[in-house]
Amino acid sequence: MTDTAKAKATLEANLVELEGRLERIQRDLDEPHDPDSSERAVQMEDDDSLEGQARLVTREIASTKRALDRIESGEYGYCVQCGEEIRDGRLEARPEAALCINCARKG
Repeated sequence: MTDTAKAKATLEANLVELEGRLERIQRDLDEPHDPDSSERAVQMEDDDSLEGQARLVTREIASTKRALDRIESGEYGYCVQCGEEIRDGRLEARPEAALCINCARKG
């Protein structure tokens, strides 16, 4: 079974990094656009990309927080769909994983 203390430390470090990344993205999005119309068009395209990144990072933050909740409740390391134990290798690679590899492949 996975060392939950180690997993918790990893998840907490990941959460700090993700929240910092989201903050930097938000800061970039909050910058005013250049009044030059051609430059503004490029900046708006960049904003679309940044908004997509923000959505992905927000989902990663939510997954990480749910994994930390599962550690606190004693449910970490078990598939939330079938209840089977998630293999250590999967949790080492993706400590926020909520599904065993079989359920992840089905979804």
